[in-house]
Amino acid sequence: MPAPIRVTVWSENRHEQTDEQVIRIYPDGMHAAIAEGIRENLGEQVIVRTATLDEPEHGLSEEVLAETDVLTWWGHIAHGEVDDAVVERVHRHVLAGMGLVVLHSGHWSKIFVKLMGTSCTLRWRAEQDRELVWTVDPTHPIAQGIPHPIDIPAQEMYGEFFDIPAPDELVFVSSFSGGEVFRSGCTFRRGHGRIFYFSPGDQDYPVYHHRDVRRVIANAVEWARTDRPERAAPTLLRYETGEFFAGKGYADAAPEIAAARAAAEAGVTEPRG
Repeated sequence: MPAPIRVTVWSENRHEQTDEQVIRIYPDGMHAAIAEGIRENLGEQVIVRTATLDEPEHGLSEEVLAETDVLTWWGHIAHGEVDDAVVERVHRHVLAGMGLVVLHSGHWSKIFVKLMGTSCTLRWRAEQDRELVWTVDPTHPIAQGIPHPIDIPAQEMYGEFFDIPAPDELVFVSSFSGGEVFRSGCTFRRGHGRIFYFSPGDQDYPVYHHRDVRRVIANAVEWARTDRPERAAPTLLRYETGEFFAGKGYADAAPEIAAARAAAEAGVTEPRG
């Protein structure tokens, strides 16, 4: 039996502290509802922990990320408060093979924008709307067991143009009562990491209690875990002719570049003369 998937569910947990409507819908926080849905669908296949913005290092220390196979991310009003050092840390782990599931307004999070390399802007309308989530790739693992369409009676509208790179795979497209459409379920690969963006989930509506939305997120967690034996970012290696397996890293081929790269990854700036 494969080892359980180690999941960290991250959320700002800000609306739940001040907004009475959100408190009524998510009394224990959106992160608790998301974590509950993952456990509900995957059971003993997962070990789930939660982390929030106001914890030390936002709950995303090096130790936590090293023990995380898949990280889910929900943010909205406090993207700017996420420390750049933590963003760099998460980015490094994604490139090295950690899965990332970005939810709803996490499209504007520092980590998603950094991984996409675009503005990640979109159209929106903050009014109660009906969202239909249509499966456009029924063979994809994330779409397994998902009805066509998912009917979300109350939700915020997200619409095109969505400024992201062309997805590696488009799994879901949403439509709204105003005629808008949106690429609501997209996969990407960066380095050794798998990324899934899924848009349903505005804080003002009970979307993370929706059975089918929970199933999508759980499927995405399963899909996003890679089967690499160890976590390591892609590296540049130099090979002699005929040496197919014995590459030389920077430490041997270019010690100065190796030292500069190690310092950059550690967040150390060398003094200037």
